[in-house]
Amino acid sequence: MMKKNVFFLLCLILVGIQSSYAQEVPKEPENIISPEVNADRTVTFRFYAPKADTVQVTSDFLPPVKVMSRFGLVDGPGTINLTKDKNGLWSYTSKPLDSELYSYSFVVDGIKTTDPNSPYALRNSASMTNIFIVDKGRADLYKTNDVQHGTVTHNWYPSAGLKMNRRLTIYTPAGYEQSNEKYPVLYLLHGAGGDEESWAAHGRAIQILDNLIAQGKAKPMIVVMPNGNVVQDAGYGYGKDGFYKPQFLLPQSMNGVYEANFMDIVSYVEKTFRVKNNKENRAIAGLSMGGFHTMHISRYYPNTFDYVGLFSAAIMPREDATGKVYSNLDETLKVQKNNGLKLYWIAIGKDDFLYQANVDFRKKLDGIGLKYEYLETGEGHIWKNWRIYLAEFAPRLFR
Repeated sequence: MMKKNVFFLLCLILVGIQSSYAQEVPKEPENIISPEVNADRTVTFRFYAPKADTVQVTSDFLPPVKVMSRFGLVDGPGTINLTKDKNGLWSYTSKPLDSELYSYSFVVDGIKTTDPNSPYALRNSASMTNIFIVDKGRADLYKTNDVQHGTVTHNWYPSAGLKMNRRLTIYTPAGYEQSNEKYPVLYLLHGAGGDEESWAAHGRAIQILDNLIAQGKAKPMIVVMPNGNVVQDAGYGYGKDGFYKPQFLLPQSMNGVYEANFMDIVSYVEKTFRVKNNKENRAIAGLSMGGFHTMHISRYYPNTFDYVGLFSAAIMPREDATGKVYSNLDETLKVQKNNGLKLYWIAIGKDDFLYQANVDFRKKLDGIGLKYEYLETGEGHIWKNWRIYLAEFAPRLFR
């Protein structure tokens, strides 16, 4: 009887040790759920780091902070501390969030890192950030929904002016392959730090077009997303130079070379795809540096595009802007106006560091009588705004 009692006691001790150990260390740290979008639209972030002194999350859902950039003080994502439990698991639960696509990173003892429990991350220039979606609202447009889907291809076009073959991302709408129809084309340009992948990745352009077309809110169209960095044949990791350190703004990207040789892209698209190759069926739009390119391309080739979209456009004088493309600005804008436009569309956030430059540019357009439509939103120079602008601009095209 005594041996049975001792054996039972030992079993209880072992169970207690195992239970205590299970409370101290998660059994499977790699299975931690982060981020977790809760039913009440709050979001819980988790990071397992038992030896860390501080863990923070930085994200665009937090109140912005001013950070120094090459453009001066601009809004950057806010930061908030996570709380550590006795197992070494750090966590933070947000307030209820609006429907949107958000980006975030962790900062562990001062070192920025991605979330090891989430594979959903995007690269912009040299930085990586994770993303998540809070649905049931605006962000439903950014999701892959159960609708007919278009096709995305990566094509290489020959640029005689740039003396290289260069990579394009091209979206063709659902049904393109099965029809003989010709389609209008939107040329959609990225900003500094981006490449031919940016609008498809950060901008969710594919999902936005799929969903708008399926809802009957946008005309079926081809969308061409080029690389605006003329020294590259393709974005980082996709071209002949392989893997190398990314830069925010590559040489010659805003000196007129790209704009002057843009018709190489248009010619390739119109030879390769079934498109309507006239002014009434061409649109061009871009964000930030891509807005700068859009404004100059559309006036340098003033009888080529009937629809022009400037999203937080970088309209500012530059020291290297000495090319022929940038000369006679007022005169070429007048020619563009006189040739006729169906839509000249400008959008910017009220807190954008380029806001005043856009105010000044609108005054110039007012002075020469070029009619435009204007959308002003909240916040600053962020992808949240540019997705909104594309979703607003695309339904206006080719009507």
